[in-house]
Amino acid sequence: MSFNERLAALPPVDGVLRLELSGPQGQVEIIENKPGSSGSVRVYAYLLAKYGMLDASAAEEGIQIYSEHVEDARINPGKHPNIDRLFHIVFTGGRWQIHVIQQP
Repeated sequence: MSFNERLAALPPVDGVLRLELSGPQGQVEIIENKPGSSGSVRVYAYLLAKYGMLDASAAEEGIQIYSEHVEDARINPGKHPNIDRLFHIVFTGGRWQIHVIQQP
């Protein structure tokens, strides 16, 4: 299945402004719900609902969802930061928290 096909099966994220991710070393990263990153908001929100956080198991499933973009991310580190983060979590076993920020 392609990324778009997998994405279509995930719950919508209507009303979500952004996701705030908190890493194990206190780092904070933002994924805004806007063109170019709205698919990642949907993937990460789904992983949060299913796993309660981003750990290695959640990251492995997230990598599967990204389908055809995974190989491009491996070949071009930095081009797909939301996939790169999942690779890092699988590799290090780190745990990230996700906070959903709704539109006012």
